[in-house]
Amino acid sequence: MSNALAPQQAAGSLRPAAQFDLSPQNFEQALTFSNYLAESDLVPKDFKGKPGNCLIAMQWGAELGLKPLQSLQNLAVINGRPALWGDAVIALVLASPVCEYVTEDDDGNTAYCRVKRKGGPEQVRSFSMADAQKAGLTNKQGPWTQYPKRMRQMRARAFALRDVFPDVLRGMPVAEELQDMAANPLPVQKHMGPAEVVQAEWPTDKWAARLPQILDGIAQGKTVDDALAWLGSKGKVTAEQEKELRDKTARLQQPTTTQAGAPGAPAVAPDKLAADLQACADLDKLYELGGLLDAITDEAQRLRMTEIFDARVAQLEQP
Repeated sequence: MSNALAPQQAAGSLRPAAQFDLSPQNFEQALTFSNYLAESDLVPKDFKGKPGNCLIAMQWGAELGLKPLQSLQNLAVINGRPALWGDAVIALVLASPVCEYVTEDDDGNTAYCRVKRKGGPEQVRSFSMADAQKAGLTNKQGPWTQYPKRMRQMRARAFALRDVFPDVLRGMPVAEELQDMAANPLPVQKHMGPAEVVQAEWPTDKWAARLPQILDGIAQGKTVDDALAWLGSKGKVTAEQEKELRDKTARLQQPTTTQAGAPGAPAVAPDKLAADLQACADLDKLYELGGLLDAITDEAQRLRMTEIFDARVAQLEQP
């Protein structure tokens, strides 16, 4: 069976016979016309009670060369996307001066659409029942089981006209094709959660070089949390590095003891302090004892106590 269509027939089918024309001439008229159309019972359900849809459909139609009422009758909204019905697609192509002919036929199993653009070779697109089965269409209740020949024709037509006349159709999809896609949606992708960002740790050498500057900033009024936040923006601060920073900050912020010999200065027995320093197992308590070093009046003894203190700090800071 063959169905050859002439361009002159399609051109006449798209133009109203009468001269009376309600096409709006400006935006205000288009808004008013859209409200009237939305209240009418003669528009498809996609536009009933939706003046915004009517306005956008008229604009789409105007870009394709359709009058306002033709636009509403030939445009469909499928999954929020505008599309043209297959009969309007072939009518627009045949009405175009770049189209030489469109021929459609079906052998009972495969539909063929042969098209020729002026100045170009004939091109053929086909769609068979095997194609429909592969696309998962043949076992669906609806048009594919009731009117398979018609649906094959629409698919072959959509492939041919969209491939050869994309400028005429302005990239508009074909409604029958979108309906099939809506009936066979792609599998829903499982959300696996946000990607984990792996941040490189602070290298030991860079940490050692940066630490004195950080401690200096803390001494001038910044907090340890502020310092850790800045350091964390540049690299990952390990638990050992955070502990080192907090320990050194605590030592830095240790209250200054009363100078030796000053009224009210605590009396410190060097031998007892040395024993306490060596026996101390708590780092915070060790820093508290370290605050008594300045109370030792003998410089040699104070130096010996300082060496004991530093050695014990190093031992307790080891992991």
